[in-house]
Amino acid sequence: MKKSLKTVERRVTVQLVVSRACSLPLRVRLRYEPTDPYVVHAVFFADGDEPVEWVLGRDLLADGLEGSAGYADVRIWSAAGRGDQSMFIALGSSAGTALLEVPVRDITSFLQYTEALVPRGTESGHIDWDAELARLLSPG
Repeated sequence: MKKSLKTVERRVTVQLVVSRACSLPLRVRLRYEPTDPYVVHAVFFADGDEPVEWVLGRDLLADGLEGSAGYADVRIWSAAGRGDQSMFIALGSSAGTALLEVPVRDITSFLQYTEALVPRGTESGHIDWDAELARLLSPG
């Protein structure tokens, strides 16, 4: 786990569920930046393919630790029968759906570091609103 005033980053291995009997390990880099305090960037590395990045709500990940969360393209729920060891994350797009089995301890640890940096409920105080407004109003 890497932690600085600017970024929290963690590399984890998840299981890409192919079928009930088959799953494949998949490397993921989770990254949290206080300048974009509501989201977690998840970059997925599959052998031989270009990395794929998803942007997930930090609150969505935290809520998924407590029970089912999300809808449509991103859904999270606990892995029944596995205690507090695993959770599932389903990511859907026009290309299909990926089902990931994720170690709860890795998500819990990652979120604890992000919340030490930016406590939940204080996110808006970490956004440079003037810069965001200027970016929205800039031509082109």
